[in-house]
Amino acid sequence: MSAERQLVLDLIHPPALGAEDFLVAEPNREAVAWIQSWPTWPAPVLVIHGPAGCGKTHLTRIFQGQTGARSLVLSSASDVDWTDASDTSCSLFLDDADAALTPATEETLLHVLNTLREAGRHLLLTGLRPPAQWPVGLPDLHSRLAASMAVAIAPPDDGLLRAVLVKLFTDCGLRVDESVISYLVPRLERTFDAARGIVNAIEGAAIHDRRRITVPLVRSLLRTEGS
Repeated sequence: MSAERQLVLDLIHPPALGAEDFLVAEPNREAVAWIQSWPTWPAPVLVIHGPAGCGKTHLTRIFQGQTGARSLVLSSASDVDWTDASDTSCSLFLDDADAALTPATEETLLHVLNTLREAGRHLLLTGLRPPAQWPVGLPDLHSRLAASMAVAIAPPDDGLLRAVLVKLFTDCGLRVDESVISYLVPRLERTFDAARGIVNAIEGAAIHDRRRITVPLVRSLLRTEGS
């Protein structure tokens, strides 16, 4: 692989994560409503779960801006950032919580849950699956997570997929004709990862080959990815 091609593939575009940048649609409407309803949650813990790329991280940033919440850092039981875990002056959030949990950190999270409940504070967790399905070995923690408020973000419908594609191209600084979006929507797998993957491929081809982003270019890339 040429150095130029590798550079194209390694391009990183930080997504726009402001509240005004979040695309509200039917698949995520309930999750957004719960974020907006803080601090009147009926329980101290809210878990938002859904597929990769569906906007969970974006929602944690919105929650942080709305509430002043701090990011919870879990580490081993002997090396915990107790400044974050025991700070009851504000709420907390933990993105990708299911991936962060290990046997060494389960006791820590259980302690955090107890601390926040006693203080009347809140914790936002996100994960790929419902919390009852997280690989938790500590029975007390498993039962607490399974009983927490949980809301799913569904795979994108056509309207949300179209909006996601437009946002991804915009985040990359690319202007794409509506005909390209209309061509892509019915041909993509209904996942956020699929949308991100094709946008990355289109960006790479457009920059490396110095080609305009057109329906023929997109058609050839879809054929290549499907082969």
